[in-house]
Amino acid sequence: FKASPKVQAFVGEQVSLKCSFKSSSPITESLTVDWTYRPLTGGQMETVFHYQSVPYPTTAGKFKDRISWVGDVAKGDASIAIQSPVMSDNGTFICSVKNPPDVYHNIPQTMLIVTERGLSFQLTSAVLLSILVFLPSIIVVVLLLVRMGRKFGVIKEQKKSGCKKSSIEVSDEPEHTETGSCLGKLRNWCLNCV
Repeated sequence: FKASPKVQAFVGEQVSLKCSFKSSSPITESLTVDWTYRPLTGGQMETVFHYQSVPYPTTAGKFKDRISWVGDVAKGDASIAIQSPVMSDNGTFICSVKNPPDVYHNIPQTMLIVTERGLSFQLTSAVLLSILVFLPSIIVVVLLLVRMGRKFGVIKEQKKSGCKKSSIEVSDEPEHTETGSCLGKLRNWCLNCV
């Protein structure tokens, strides 16, 4: 007798609950398969599926019209599938196979854990975090750059006007001094900005 001890499922996506068995007796019409369910929160167990020659999914309760037979008793497979699982389906499923005169002990249990698909939520969270953290930073940087650009533009114009050589002046010496002075001021301004 084998069953998965834990099965992970996602909301709305069909999930299979595997159950396999071996019998020393030939498979006959008297073979029965029963799946029972106990909620994660505890409470009464309920039969959600019965098989004897043909499948009998439950016609009542929370799994009504959502259980389908995907097994094949001739191959020792007693698996079922649950359509559109929801988080309230979390709980323990027990697969019990009887093939008289064989009697099975230590019937395995399968814990079903249904969760939301995490990827889209994580991406959304990451995008939201990026927007909240980086957007204000980008706005501040852009504003600072604009402000610095304006200052630079004003100072540049002042430098040009302050350092512009009069057409009357002819001496080369003062020109070098004036240019050196302009470069010095520009360098100092750049260092202050940094």
